[in-house]
Amino acid sequence: MDGQISAYLKTHAERFLGELKDWLRIPTVSADPAFHADVLRGAEFLRSHFETLGMTSRLVETPGNPVVVAEWMGAPGAPTALVYGHYDVQPPDPLDLWTTPAFEPTVRDGKLFARGATDDKGQVFTHVKSVEAWLKTVGRLPINVRFVVEGEEEVGSENLEDFLRRHREELACDIAVVSDTSQYAPGIPAITYGLRGIFACEVTVFGPRKDLHSGVFGGSVANPAFGLARMLAKLHDEAGRIQVPGFYDDVLPLTTEEREQFAGLPFDETAYLSELGASAAVGEAGYSTLERRWARPTCEVNGLFSGYTGVGTKTIVPARATAKITCRLVANQDPKKLVEALERFLRANLPTGLTMEFHTDHGAPAFLFHPDSPYIEAAGTAIERAFGARPVLIREGGSIPVVTTFRQVLGVDTLLLGWGQNTDNLHSPDEHFSVADFQRGIHASAELWECLASVPRS
Repeated sequence: MDGQISAYLKTHAERFLGELKDWLRIPTVSADPAFHADVLRGAEFLRSHFETLGMTSRLVETPGNPVVVAEWMGAPGAPTALVYGHYDVQPPDPLDLWTTPAFEPTVRDGKLFARGATDDKGQVFTHVKSVEAWLKTVGRLPINVRFVVEGEEEVGSENLEDFLRRHREELACDIAVVSDTSQYAPGIPAITYGLRGIFACEVTVFGPRKDLHSGVFGGSVANPAFGLARMLAKLHDEAGRIQVPGFYDDVLPLTTEEREQFAGLPFDETAYLSELGASAAVGEAGYSTLERRWARPTCEVNGLFSGYTGVGTKTIVPARATAKITCRLVANQDPKKLVEALERFLRANLPTGLTMEFHTDHGAPAFLFHPDSPYIEAAGTAIERAFGARPVLIREGGSIPVVTTFRQVLGVDTLLLGWGQNTDNLHSPDEHFSVADFQRGIHASAELWECLASVPRS
């Protein structure tokens, strides 16, 4: 990378931080309609900022919040990268647990505290500032760069897929870049090459048409709470393996190399359990904790309720019982196929005297980017130059549906390059972002554009 770019990054580091603070002061909470004007103000802040850099920028209206679109396309024949992020943030509640107000950005102990500091304004801004460094020094970028920054990620990105489909041709690119993940640990940068998929559902079991007196009627009719508990207990065997027929049929197993790589990562299971307040590690037999978290499917009960839950005793046979269930999926598993298999399994195990309703919510397949991809190699080089350490390749147990949407709609894979830490209190009070990692993220992004320029276009 040109030395004048590095010098520019150092000279303007404090200004970059100040501009991020200005953006963080705008409470772009998408979940609460009371903040709608602020959400629009936050979108306009970013759009106008792109314009000051000499980029073409606009707000694209959707049925919800607008999408900020910006681009610099002055490198004909070179690859095009699409940077995705989101300018909306989680609600700041509970307010009394913040050391300093959520929308008054404050630096303490080398960390910037504010809602959105790392999720996702701070991480998006690293790419904005790296583009600035190239344009204000060299006068051009080595590749073409497009930005798509939405305002509804924290409420489900309801309008994003439609936006991408409507603008598919003008958003054409070779690779997507998303910085909404984390490093593996402090001092250990990472590239996330795999994400689990998900589907969510709700099952309700019905018995009598209303709650009944347990003394008068108990023992003569089926109890939905008992029935649902028995059904849920059959979802796993004693070895932690999911018992839904066909659940593992399409699972892409970990390679020997991947298992060895995961085993070589620094991971203190005792400290992990202590941090979580858990007494033991449990899960599918034959797999390590990291493997279970990152690369094996799961079936979890997220909510379970029935009958009387108030103070004291109410002697009833409840009329219904409900469980909320999510399953995390791995590469090759089909959410639609498996949600149907789960419903069949539950209906087959429904006790006599009960009826059942089954409702599905959302679903997304898993994402897996081949770790030998030249794009991952290029990103690894860029990160190593900025962070002084070669990034480790990891998977993540969560789901980022937009990456599968990029693959399905735009036909591209995604580099998941996180500069923050899992301990940055995302979605919690005192969310923060290391100032040093913010600056290293800008440096890595600036290096990335040069490294991607050498990747052959397919």
